[in-house]
Amino acid sequence: MAGSQDFAVDPRNAAARLYLNGDLVKREDARVSVFDAGFVLGDGVWEGLRLHRGKLLFLETHLDRLYAGLKAIALDIGLSREQLTAEIWKLLDGNGMTDGAHLRLMITRGEKAAANQDPRNWLGRPTIVITAEYKSPSPEIVTRGLSLFTSSILCTPAQMFDMRLNSHSRLNLITALLQAIEAGCDEALMLDPSGFVSSCNATNFFFVRDGRVMTSTGDFCFNGVTRGNVIALCRAKGVPITLGDFSLDDVYDADEAFVTGTFGGLTPVREIDGHVLPAALPGPVTTALRAAYEELKDAQAA
Repeated sequence: MAGSQDFAVDPRNAAARLYLNGDLVKREDARVSVFDAGFVLGDGVWEGLRLHRGKLLFLETHLDRLYAGLKAIALDIGLSREQLTAEIWKLLDGNGMTDGAHLRLMITRGEKAAANQDPRNWLGRPTIVITAEYKSPSPEIVTRGLSLFTSSILCTPAQMFDMRLNSHSRLNLITALLQAIEAGCDEALMLDPSGFVSSCNATNFFFVRDGRVMTSTGDFCFNGVTRGNVIALCRAKGVPITLGDFSLDDVYDADEAFVTGTFGGLTPVREIDGHVLPAALPGPVTTALRAAYEELKDAQAA
């Protein structure tokens, strides 16, 4: 069993440097304080990026989300978008990377005077870490598809724990995934507080019936960049799409389904709670949208 983030080990990553507060360091030398707010509390935000043919895909949209998250937690990192982008390229150029890399940009409030919750006890220096690794989705997942299990852990509204904020605090999502793993499945499907299908534990969820793509309203799920691109592609390509409130029964009657994320793009789903979807993998709508998304990526890199 493996989820949508499954990847093959690439030996080139052993020598790849990491970015740590302005320096490029070896993996074994990358260290942060045990008093770091990210370690103590999960106090920080992150962003995933994809390097494709020499370009960072949808960079401005990702930076929009990152800086919105920083603003939401009142964290000024002292770098403009342009300066942060230059630091990202400093790492990529230092590693000689031009294609096929997945990046994780992690920013925490940094070291604190004591291991407690109060953000006023931080020492004023954020921690900025960027990892860049050669990682590609497992090709087998396209024809094998994911098995999803509906978790008892619910997605939460913004006034409780905002799913649209890329927070370092992921314990609720990990708990949902652990339930799915215990059930022998790959990933967790999560409902909103009203019982409607909302999201997976690490990706956004779509399903297809009679040629129409359907997904949640977006009020309780990740503010996924790939999700937004797929919705826009459906509208641009004339693929019928509805954003709404859907029950598990609606999902069980689907012809096909897929999840979306920066790393995997569009990953097919084969079954949900033991209900095997009838379309051969990947389904026809999924196949068409995967092709459209690859075209979009290539256009971004042109």
